[in-house]
Amino acid sequence: MKKYLFFLMIGFLPIIAFSQVDQMDKQTNEGGFFIQDSLKSLIPITKQSLLRDVDVIFNSRMAYNSNFMDGNHTLSEFNVNQLRFEVKGKIHDKVYFRFRNRYTREPIPGNLDNISRSVDLAFLRIDLSKSTKLSFGKLCADWGGYEFDFNPIDILTYNDVIEYADNFLVGAGISHDFAEGKQSFSFQVLNSRTKTYEEQYGSSAPPSINPSEYPLALVANWRGSFFDGKFETTYSYSFFNEAQGAHMNYFALGNKFKAKNFVLYYDFQYSDEGLDRKGIVSSIISSQYPYAAQEALYVENWVRAEYLVAPKINLLLTVMNSNHSWKDNPDPNGSSKLSTSYGLIPTIQYMPFKDFNIKFYVAYTARRYEYTNYAENAFGVKDYTTGLLGFGFIAPLLVL
Repeated sequence: MKKYLFFLMIGFLPIIAFSQVDQMDKQTNEGGFFIQDSLKSLIPITKQSLLRDVDVIFNSRMAYNSNFMDGNHTLSEFNVNQLRFEVKGKIHDKVYFRFRNRYTREPIPGNLDNISRSVDLAFLRIDLSKSTKLSFGKLCADWGGYEFDFNPIDILTYNDVIEYADNFLVGAGISHDFAEGKQSFSFQVLNSRTKTYEEQYGSSAPPSINPSEYPLALVANWRGSFFDGKFETTYSYSFFNEAQGAHMNYFALGNKFKAKNFVLYYDFQYSDEGLDRKGIVSSIISSQYPYAAQEALYVENWVRAEYLVAPKINLLLTVMNSNHSWKDNPDPNGSSKLSTSYGLIPTIQYMPFKDFNIKFYVAYTARRYEYTNYAENAFGVKDYTTGLLGFGFIAPLLVL
């Protein structure tokens, strides 16, 4: 008898299954998420429309890297160079949010802004009009220059100014588009750093300088597009109130030239720092001067050329240099110029899919650090070179 009941149930299973599928199809057409006819949607129908305007992205770069020092191989390893989780989108017709967290940096909260340094972005943007937008939260400082404008996964090695800067800061900003979207202007008021003055400089803080009660930064940016988009610019000026009587004036001028299969970028960076925020000059003179350098100057050039030789093959070449000077050198016989760094990054990218943004690459990053004769004699520093050979992939993995 049990055997007959078993076969009878087997016979009715297709009918039951098709009945369930029919009920599921009806609910699917209503946009519901469900398990059975009797269960409610896991995400309310009124909220599901929000998902259409939200993106979830894993910004990734992973590679097998071989490292060199002065021409000698030191280490080869697999490395997660970049992994940044990002959620962004509209939560209202006029309200946009963006959050990005970096998993390749320690999640240590800054004691000035009270948010982890691993968090790149966490802000709301309110669209006051079609052309004017207001933002609050942890923002990307709107510096000019295309090196900083790129998604970080696309920059294998940064030049010195961007590499050693605080790029993501808490504050507010406003932007406005004009000339039919071909020009835009933005202005931000930000914290000048993520840490307090005492934590930033510690025992290296010069005794003659006191912290400011208003450690703020003002950033103004202008973006332009000319000749039907063949030439574009992003220029900025930033003023950082680092401490009482110690300020930073930072200029960044980015230029982009576009042809059919060729793109050329050129950035000029000029950072005049009353108190050395980058720390490069301070590290050079540390054997003789225990405090952070005053009146440090960084002047840089950055060039990147891209040529699409075939639909799936892209050739890139990045050339960069950075000059480091100490304008306040107390040595009457000394030189203000201390060192120069150079960089060369030839890269080949292979893009196998038309409808999926993933790039496999091989690249070699060659860096050279040269010190002036004065710096070598006065501070005991020596020239050196580094190299990095990488095989890997770059992908902003859009999962939703």
